Amino acid sequence: MDKNAKDASLFRGVRHIGIAVRDTDAAVKLYTSLFEAKHVETMVSEEHGLKLTFLQVAGVNVELLEPIREDVPVAKFLKTKGEGFHHIALEVADIEKVLAALRKAGVKLVDETPRRGAHGNLIAFVHPSSTHGVMIELCQPV
Repeated sequence: MDKNAKDASLFRGVRHIGIAVRDTDAAVKLYTSLFEAKHVETMVSEEHGLKLTFLQVAGVNVELLEPIREDVPVAKFLKTKGEGFHHIALEVADIEKVLAALRKAGVKLVDETPRRGAHGNLIAFVHPSSTHGVMIELCQPV
């Protein structure tokens, strides 16, 4: 691939894999003991109603999502689907351009406009009905 073409790409790679859990402590214990995961950080986002824990497993970033309130989408996800894979986050260079291109292509979006996520990054979610059942998070680092 031409180096300039790669530099011009709006998609930069996988930022993390999101996993919905009911008990962060139990999940951290499992991942660190069985899969040599490194616990990077845990934070509580009152705004999003989540306890977020970041791990690194074999060079892959994993985000554990535990709801701290029942009125947040991850709580609903856990009730209907149970624990497990929630989303894959793709790092993008320009989230506004990506959202515009997806809208033009007729893709259903959860977030029509970007919002602030963990660490102040700009994020927006793509509805899984448009992506073969996979929730995609677009993430533009600050």
